[in-house]
Amino acid sequence: MAGEEGKKLPPVPESLLKRRKAFAAMKAKRIKRVIAEKRDRKQRRNLIFKRAEHYHKEYRQMYRREIRLARMARKAGNYYVPAEPKLAFVIRIRGINGVSPKVRKVLQLLRLRQIFNGTFVKLNKASINMLRIAEPYIAWG
Repeated sequence: MAGEEGKKLPPVPESLLKRRKAFAAMKAKRIKRVIAEKRDRKQRRNLIFKRAEHYHKEYRQMYRREIRLARMARKAGNYYVPAEPKLAFVIRIRGINGVSPKVRKVLQLLRLRQIFNGTFVKLNKASINMLRIAEPYIAWG
């Protein structure tokens, strides 16, 4: 027993101690960062869910409002005409062969110079007439 007390463990090199200390610090920092990222991710997911709920509620209200207005009009002996869309996406689906000058001009005005080009168009009487002229060469909705 007395001999064991006299035996000392070999000293640990200073560089190894520094490396261990640095590794422990890095590990603590990484754990802290992971916990913070997890918390942020959870908050972000909650925000996304709340936003989706809000949109769902809003669209459900709009749908129910349309139904209510139609029923009220029918009850009063009238007709309810729902609102027309204000915007459309137009895409060119046919090429350049045999395009008449009028259709070519309309496609130019709609900025549809190549096949599979697309643009957003405000819908009014003039633009709807233009879409009708170019109907065989485009798809829109």
